[in-house]
Amino acid sequence: MKKAFFFLLISCSLFASTLYMSYSSNVGRLNPLLATDSTSSEISGWVFDSLFKYDKNGQIATQIAKNYKFLDGTTLEITLRDDAYWSDGKKITAKDVVFTYDFAKNPKVFTPYAENFRKVQSVKAKSDYTVVVKYKEPYFKALETWLMPLIPKHILENDKEPMTSKFNFAPTGSGPYLLKKLEQGSDIEFVANKRYFDGEPKIVNIKYKFLPDASSSFLMLKTGALDIGALTPMQLKLQTDKEFHSKFQIVENPGSNYTYLGFNHKREKFKDPRVRAAVSKAIDRQELIDLLFFGHADIATGPFLKGSYAFNPSVKPPMKDIAGAKKLLKEAGYTDKKPLTFEISTNSNNQIRMLAAEIIQKQLREVGIIVKIRAMEWQAFLNTVVDPRNFDTALMGWSMPLSPDAYSIWHSSQIEKKAGFNFVGYKNARVDELIEKAEKSVDKKVVTAYYQEIYKLIASDNPYIFLYTPNSITAVSRKIKNIEPSIVGIMHNQIKWEKME
Repeated sequence: MKKAFFFLLISCSLFASTLYMSYSSNVGRLNPLLATDSTSSEISGWVFDSLFKYDKNGQIATQIAKNYKFLDGTTLEITLRDDAYWSDGKKITAKDVVFTYDFAKNPKVFTPYAENFRKVQSVKAKSDYTVVVKYKEPYFKALETWLMPLIPKHILENDKEPMTSKFNFAPTGSGPYLLKKLEQGSDIEFVANKRYFDGEPKIVNIKYKFLPDASSSFLMLKTGALDIGALTPMQLKLQTDKEFHSKFQIVENPGSNYTYLGFNHKREKFKDPRVRAAVSKAIDRQELIDLLFFGHADIATGPFLKGSYAFNPSVKPPMKDIAGAKKLLKEAGYTDKKPLTFEISTNSNNQIRMLAAEIIQKQLREVGIIVKIRAMEWQAFLNTVVDPRNFDTALMGWSMPLSPDAYSIWHSSQIEKKAGFNFVGYKNARVDELIEKAEKSVDKKVVTAYYQEIYKLIASDNPYIFLYTPNSITAVSRKIKNIEPSIVGIMHNQIKWEKME
């Protein structure tokens, strides 16, 4: 009897060591310096680690770094762990840190993340496990610079074509998991990294199923084929029952992503601030939230995370104003006979976003604005619409970090940068000035004042129509133990998770 019970325990542990998840769009590149879309960033996150990370309280903590100290106002010395390895068995050293910096600055590499290092003057290996970073001036995000994952020098140093490298889909990583299988539009599989410096993850395998629409993902979640899944408010309110809640824990937090309608400022019609303001006044954001999220969202008022030092509480949610919108359109030269017309471009695999486009189309019709909708698969959307700036407006989303850096998105120097984030072409001299001043300050109060003014100016300029910030709603199988919800989500302690039957 005891032997049978022991065998049952062993069998349960073997069969309970796989975490099942889903993804909805094809992977771009898994080199973390080239992973600019959310799917690629999530997948590469299992494979790569950084010198520093955010802990569960949203504070900077060491990861591959063992410790650090500032030698003076512009010099940072970082000591690496000596027990961190690449997945092929090579130790991670200071040379990899220097190489990561050099890779980001390589003119053959097109990555918006290069801007993370714009304040860095030099990166030098003092010893095998010590790096000295010299900044051009005191910099308020000196540590955050190194939240960027490291990449291996010995694998990539002789790669002549980094943008098309095999490494982008078969990476040698440093993180808690190793990529075992990657098939676009099919399964992605990981296996635990036994050499991981922080201990081998207790859940041995991770398997992602390709499910391009939210309804398919939800159906697989309900059947137990997935362990973790994002829920829409509609699914939570109307499609879950007592049985579902007995199987899944619901974790809901304020969102860190906003959805926006971005204007192409190179199009003549959108150079006129009255036109952008008219579109803003014509959109009923609360109606969008009520129809799409059943109240599980907030109106987005600007570009930075609510509750962060950069958020400006004085900027109030814009209200629908039909009369005001019509007045501005008339002043800009648009009439019933000559209406404002434009196209909303978005990605077709995001059902909520598609519905939002249709609601906005209807709302704008009330003030005489004629809108067409163009939708396509995510990667095609990036390659043929966003990157070449081939759009009137783009309906997209953006993730807001705990400590924002406005430069790469809002500074005018980034407008012409290939694969840059300021693809709408926003330019405001005062915003540029404030961004530059904030970067040179290490006084948190001064930085806060600068960033809150930036927030107010951007909100007033309407380079985007900031729409809504959905709450994060995640269903987690009750078989998964050691879940710790926090300001940074639930994945911060994933290697400690256990799956029980």
